[in-house]
Amino acid sequence: MNVAYWIVAALLAAFYLYGGGVKVVRSRERLRPMMAWVDSVPMPAVRAVGLVEVLGAAGLLLPPLTGVAPWLALAAAVGFVVLQIGATGVHLRLGDRQVALNITLLTTAAVTAWLATTWL
Repeated sequence: MNVAYWIVAALLAAFYLYGGGVKVVRSRERLRPMMAWVDSVPMPAVRAVGLVEVLGAAGLLLPPLTGVAPWLALAAAVGFVVLQIGATGVHLRLGDRQVALNITLLTTAAVTAWLATTWL
């Protein structure tokens, strides 16, 4: 289970580190081709989501690595589940029915949360 956690958590963290970092540093115009929803959300909110994603990625990896507050990894994984529920809702509200990536990320985050309970 420990090896499974590290594989799944590392993949999830890499995705959110990239995606969150992009949201933090790129302009609305550069985000639009990848994320059409940025037009319906104020830029400070987009930046905040990006920051949450970067911090969540760190939360998946650093606490278990350091042994300091390892329960934060579980909290980060659950946070990503909640984030993807909200993201799926935003996509559906905007008429975008292409939510396969959101469902995949939600499922991966749920599996990560389950695997994180093995050391609590």
